[in-house]
Amino acid sequence: MNQVNTGIYDESQIKVLEGLEAVRKRPGMYIGSTSLSGLHHLVYEVVDNSIDEAMAGRCDRIDIKILKDNTVEVRDNGVGIPVGPHPKMKKSTLEVVMTVLHAGGKFGGEGYKVSGGLHGLGVSVVNALSEYFKAEVHRNGGIYVQEYQRGIPVTEVERIGDTKISGTVQRFRPDPEIFDTLEFKFLTLSSRFRELAFLNKGLNITFTDERTEEPRQVEYCYQGGIVSFVEKLNENKGLVNKDVIYVEGTDGSNELEVAIQFNDGYTENILSFANNIKTTEGGMHESGFKSALTRTVNKFSRTHDLLKDKDPDIIGDDIREGLTAVLSVRLTDPQFEGQTKTKLGNSEMKGFVESTIGEILYTYLCEHPTESKKIVEKSLRAARAREAAKKARELTRRKSSLEISALPGKLSDCSVKDAALSELYLVEGDSAAGSAKMGRDRRFQAILPIGGKIINVEKARLDRILNHAEIRTMITAIGAGIDEDFSLDKTRYHKIIIMADADVDGSHIRTLILTFFFRYMQPLIEAGYIYIAQPPLYLIKKGRAEHYAYSDEERDNILEEIGRHGVRIQRYKGLGEMDPDQLWETTMNPDNRILLKVTMDDAIEADKYFTILMGSSVEPRKNFIVENAKKIKELDL
Repeated sequence: MNQVNTGIYDESQIKVLEGLEAVRKRPGMYIGSTSLSGLHHLVYEVVDNSIDEAMAGRCDRIDIKILKDNTVEVRDNGVGIPVGPHPKMKKSTLEVVMTVLHAGGKFGGEGYKVSGGLHGLGVSVVNALSEYFKAEVHRNGGIYVQEYQRGIPVTEVERIGDTKISGTVQRFRPDPEIFDTLEFKFLTLSSRFRELAFLNKGLNITFTDERTEEPRQVEYCYQGGIVSFVEKLNENKGLVNKDVIYVEGTDGSNELEVAIQFNDGYTENILSFANNIKTTEGGMHESGFKSALTRTVNKFSRTHDLLKDKDPDIIGDDIREGLTAVLSVRLTDPQFEGQTKTKLGNSEMKGFVESTIGEILYTYLCEHPTESKKIVEKSLRAARAREAAKKARELTRRKSSLEISALPGKLSDCSVKDAALSELYLVEGDSAAGSAKMGRDRRFQAILPIGGKIINVEKARLDRILNHAEIRTMITAIGAGIDEDFSLDKTRYHKIIIMADADVDGSHIRTLILTFFFRYMQPLIEAGYIYIAQPPLYLIKKGRAEHYAYSDEERDNILEEIGRHGVRIQRYKGLGEMDPDQLWETTMNPDNRILLKVTMDDAIEADKYFTILMGSSVEPRKNFIVENAKKIKELDL
């Protein structure tokens, strides 16, 4: 993508709209929440300022650090925030930017043609929500510093030395009075920084975490930009078109680039961005892309007589089966829905994206007949499978809450109707399920037996998946639908707990179920509704005393504490070996049980490992096993 005109960036470009008063009183209005996501949002806001410098062509390196005391440092080699007197506020422009809400270089003028900041909230909000903040600017040969506490300047803007470089260094420590947690997650942050490096071709981003004994560091720089991004996403997958299709264009004020590649899988993966902000709910740019893809493939198919009279119509869903695409647009006045910026609302972007991509994509299809024919044939197979899946899908759609008979007969439901209080145990085997049903608290715990290993959804189309009895039963019990029909609000349980034996078969069953949730009910994972039960491995008896151990280490600690003489140790090979009271006490009682919450800090890495471990290609799986075999200390066979 071509760089924009660097323009002018000086004191006159900083426009002031209003003050900072409400931020500390209502932080959720500005950063979404005061939980972990809000904590990470602080980092993103500061980094986004440096990214804006990169988009303006004034920065090619950003270094981010988390120091031992949870202070975050973000350093770039841009031109630095202006420090001279602001023409309206009559004080240093640096102080204005850091302490006044809606003050920034993004409200007219030529400071930034495009930026990720919607309201100019960014750094002033971070300052207000930090117990300590220090801004250091290298600009015009001088080093300028100002410090703040909870948004209030505690020093004047001072020139403390000379420099031959330019850029900004910002250090902040989130306020414990505001946030529920101060523990940044390395994987969550590094995933976002890698994403930003993909989206900004040639930008070097390093991320260092100094909180551990051995500091962790990652460095990202992709000369291929979003083409490299798609190649990463399709790593270890069978490809339909070997080379990534790349389209870029501009209408003078807006720019776009898209990278497209089809794999032989069955899931659609479109990542869309506007000014580097991930638009998880899509928007006008994504609608334009989908329309262009559908219209262009259909036009090519008809023009080249690739569709017969007996063939079903190809719709967008069919064409996008196995599609991996990254769409990135840049525009001067982005209109997002809300401060969380998850959906782009600029209506003009739909036509711009659709016309630009449609023309170039059609030319590509005509110039690559072999790959184009494969894409059409794959779409046709998907269309036939869609028709076959239509009836199966109807069986999984949840009936109204009055139609109790819609729930599967195998399900032993709970009596409470509040989903936030309800738990669903997916239990391996009828024997264990029988114990779980007798041992559970019927008020809030539901039991659904899973008869062995379910279908591997990584290797099957939706029609086969929906015809699998165990899958259908799970979908109906959960009640939220599947795939594009999925609605998190309809979920009948806010805790869905996978309870399988602690052996190889149990691990396989857990992995198969998790693969299904990841591919077709991913919002359940994102919402934190999926858990894995941790039954004990050992029952240790000495006299009348009983102790449960959940690991070999815990077993050894118990033996050291009670002594080994007269001890009987039972190794549980399966859940069915425990009677109902034992299963309740060790694995189901909220006061005693251990549950592992399934999280997804890095969706790209999660996708990669599900593809390797559960996909059709044998070679990547073999390589993974060989590379990681030495890390396995003990196999439970």
